Amino acid sequence: MKTSSMFHERLSSLTAAGREYLVSAPIIRRALAGQIQRDEYIAFLTQAFHHVRHTVPLMMAVGSRLPPRLNWLLKEIIHYTEEEEGHEQWILNDIEACGGDASAAARSTPSFATDAMVVYAYDTATRRNPAGFFGMVFVLEGASVALASDAADRIQASLQLPNGAMTYLRSHGQLDRQHVQDLFSILNRFDEEQDRDAVEQCAQVMFRLYATMFRELEHQPAASLERRSA
Repeated sequence: MKTSSMFHERLSSLTAAGREYLVSAPIIRRALAGQIQRDEYIAFLTQAFHHVRHTVPLMMAVGSRLPPRLNWLLKEIIHYTEEEEGHEQWILNDIEACGGDASAAARSTPSFATDAMVVYAYDTATRRNPAGFFGMVFVLEGASVALASDAADRIQASLQLPNGAMTYLRSHGQLDRQHVQDLFSILNRFDEEQDRDAVEQCAQVMFRLYATMFRELEHQPAASLERRSA
């Protein structure tokens, strides 16, 4: 019988190519070098809003469809949902603080890849194995810990933005360190291959789509979402 005690390490190994595709996105490399423009940062925040606002509904959908063998996840889902509530508003506040139009961002249409991420997540939660949703959590929170704090420092310095424009990146760079440890504990409790396979499949898809979202930012900056002076 295969052990699941170190499933998070196995998952990291299986998805290494996807992670490399994500971090090699040109706009991520430029962000880490302090070389992105304000409209590009607004564009990133706008796409973040479009997927983050679905986090709580997605977790609720996952919780409603757990099979009996995964009932132990309910407590974890409730805790995670409480911590994630309202984060989409942080993003809109950041957009406003760096000179963007938060209302326009909220009314905008998500990019192809962002929309596909959300659709695939709902499909996983409602039609596939709901345990697979933790593959998306693995991608988004893992990426946050690895990139958010460093990117926030460089973006803020290069664009001379106030602290109030960096809430989302900074909070996720700090909070998600604990979230990732909690996530590893959850992943390592999956002791059936069907659940581990579902997590891996979702993670593979999400790495590809999330990386595509960043690549789309190169061609669709959010200049139209900047506030116009009177």
